[in-house]
Amino acid sequence: MTSYVGLDVGLRSTSVCVVDHAGMVLMESNVPSEVEDIARAIRSTGVVIEAVALETGNLTPWLTAALRAEGFRVVVLEARQVKTTLSSLRNKTDRNDARGIAQILRTGWYREVHVKSLESQRLKTLLAARKALSRRHIDLENEIRGLMKVYGRKLTERVRHGKFEDAVRNAIAGDDLLVEALQPLLEARMHLYRAFLELDRRVKAVALADPICQLLMSAPGVGYVAALTFKAAVDDPARFRRSKTVAAHFGLTPRRYQSGERDNPGRISKAGDVEVRSALFLAANVIMNGRGKPSALRSFGARLSRAKGRKRAIVAVARKLAVVLHAMWTDGTLYGSGEREALA
Repeated sequence: MTSYVGLDVGLRSTSVCVVDHAGMVLMESNVPSEVEDIARAIRSTGVVIEAVALETGNLTPWLTAALRAEGFRVVVLEARQVKTTLSSLRNKTDRNDARGIAQILRTGWYREVHVKSLESQRLKTLLAARKALSRRHIDLENEIRGLMKVYGRKLTERVRHGKFEDAVRNAIAGDDLLVEALQPLLEARMHLYRAFLELDRRVKAVALADPICQLLMSAPGVGYVAALTFKAAVDDPARFRRSKTVAAHFGLTPRRYQSGERDNPGRISKAGDVEVRSALFLAANVIMNGRGKPSALRSFGARLSRAKGRKRAIVAVARKLAVVLHAMWTDGTLYGSGEREALA
């Protein structure tokens, strides 16, 4: 008898539900969120397990890989789709969620989510740590600026990060109380800034040593951070049948509401990885600013900017760039060939 397993995963505990092919509940339990405990609970039923389903979440990559190593076929479901499907339930509990996930798996009414490889997860962690350090030291810089304004001490609008501490010390020289108050903040900010520079060097070294990133960096506006971000998010280019679907995957295509005689296109969906979308927007902005060699992407953006405005043009260039980068990765072609220019 074929059975299906639904897991509602929490940080400390996981609700497990096993149903048969007719939807009858065979077993329900709550176990610690450890692979050994979950696998033991599933096997305790003694039935043939067709698949195990769980939602996307922070523990999903680790738990998916571990359960697959235990010999289970694991299906990862889109959390938003599961939430919509289970919203009709009167009571929201972990037990009911696990039961609902098992029923969704049994009926086949789901869209399976791609789980990124361990390499991609590590790249994303490296980029996230770099961004966190960047944000923290900039937050401290803004805090220091705000504290100085109370005493009428102002810095110029733009001070390079490497020169920030010297500029602050020169501005507060002679005020012993202010120096005493800001000294710990300056030391903490410098420590974060040095850690950021070190991590930034590591990110750059990883990108320059990666042949795929080198290929992507041949496109205009794409630096080592954008290339590594795109590579980590896509993970496997073969999971997209067409390059054009990559733009939609990262939320760069308009929403659409069509009903009867109404057909209203909306703003971009902003679905998918926000870091990839931000990296593509920054790259598009570099292209539109006229830096580097002329390209078909820049020409396309300039034409659209004159007709629709700069903001829409940047979004359109970012969308085109996502398509071009995936096509380059798929066929191994450097940017600048006739094919890539035609795609742009």
